[in-house]
Amino acid sequence: MNRVVHPIEQESFRRLRARLDTSRFPPLTRAVVERVIHSAADLEYATDLVMAEDDLMKAHAALHAGAPVVVDVEMVAAGITRRETVCRLKDATSGPGLTRSAHAVRLAYEQVGPGALWVIGCAPTALEELLTLDASPALVIGLPVGFVGAAESKAALRESGLPAVSNVSEKGGSAVAAAALNALLYHPLSSEETS
Repeated sequence: MNRVVHPIEQESFRRLRARLDTSRFPPLTRAVVERVIHSAADLEYATDLVMAEDDLMKAHAALHAGAPVVVDVEMVAAGITRRETVCRLKDATSGPGLTRSAHAVRLAYEQVGPGALWVIGCAPTALEELLTLDASPALVIGLPVGFVGAAESKAALRESGLPAVSNVSEKGGSAVAAAALNALLYHPLSSEETS
């Protein structure tokens, strides 16, 4: 099913590209960078985001083959418009040394197992917990926001060697995390992925 793009979105991307040359990026990286910038109206993401095209290609194939998508909060789920997601925050509880967000990650992993795409846009502790599991993710979109632990959790994600989309600064959030996943959802399959 083809996605119908609203004229306002088309104009927004036209203006974005008039202000920032994204042609130097490989296709999936460009899609993620542009959609994240579009979601936040923040051109600085062009130099703040960190990802590898090879990781995105594998994740794109896994996503379109039906790999589960796990989110840390319902706000991320609300922004992912074309795919069902798993969010276990409502079922989670906090305890000594364990935030509700971290417990939700444990519950989600028990449900989906390895090979999922994880989209974390709110809680650094969710990202930190994911890094302690042997989750073997297809991709981790780690873009939590905040002054406490956000930049550090994203640095730990990059150091982990897991396939990931992250950023260097403290900024992030549900909208940009959902946008990164949507970029992969909206991008067409290549002939290699369909054969």
